Amino acid sequence: MKVYDLIIIGAGPAGITASVYAARKKMDFLVVTKDIGGQAALSGEVENYTGYQFISGPELVAKFEEHLRKFAILIKENEEVLELKKEDDLVLIKTKEDVYTAKTAIVASGKRSKELNIPGEKEFKNRGLTYCATCDAPLFSEKTVAVIGGGNSALDATLQLMKIAKEIYLINITSALGGDPIMREKVEKNSRVKILNNTEVLEIMGDRFVSGIRIKKDNKIEKLAIQGVFVEIGLIPNSEFVKDIEKNEFGEIKVNCKNQTSIPAIFACGDVTDVVEKQIIVACGEGAKAALSAFRYLSQQR
Repeated sequence: MKVYDLIIIGAGPAGITASVYAARKKMDFLVVTKDIGGQAALSGEVENYTGYQFISGPELVAKFEEHLRKFAILIKENEEVLELKKEDDLVLIKTKEDVYTAKTAIVASGKRSKELNIPGEKEFKNRGLTYCATCDAPLFSEKTVAVIGGGNSALDATLQLMKIAKEIYLINITSALGGDPIMREKVEKNSRVKILNNTEVLEIMGDRFVSGIRIKKDNKIEKLAIQGVFVEIGLIPNSEFVKDIEKNEFGEIKVNCKNQTSIPAIFACGDVTDVVEKQIIVACGEGAKAALSAFRYLSQQR
């Protein structure tokens, strides 16, 4: 079995940047990933990535991938990692398709959307209920929709839908919207958006497709007639396949300033870690650090 210098798990902003740095260091490495771009590919308007006053998430990811493809990097796409563990001096990565071995690994597997876990959610998934405004917003042209959430993800989805939907209910369980102040201001000024704070969604309703939701606001139960639901209540780290590494209460992998985890030879970066700010530019910087730390670790081994 071939033993790589490094295996990078994930190809979002953190994993792609780690890959570019590893390639420049002439490391013998492999990238294993479910997709290219991760959550960044699902972002709408990106106005805080240095060098771009405005760029969409998919456009930025296309730039990342273009940079990545300039190197002869071995990438296993559409492969989900089921297990990562260290045995003796080697790191083993198991997927549905194969088992890979390396001297070091970088976990850059990112996060995925949280679910509501309410009646109707599973039944109406992809039948009017979605977790991706960038993917599905055009399907709801001139329709009344609900965006569920109150942070940046919900604001981003609402901003995209403001150009497409007839009316948008922004349903937030807390007393006030959070997120980026500039994004929040744009949403609050738009006449198509109705903001419902202190509101809980109890049920998704419909026949073949979504036709409404049942909500609880100020201890009163009511129904809203809508044709689409965008669930934007936050993200969960994709860290279940890492069994023995120390994580925090949210399931995020704990790392130090060198992106080292609690297991020597295994590093982590991006949104899957406990680094406080979940931003594309932060993930890129963390990916660069992780690759440099893995290279330094290998250089110090006999």
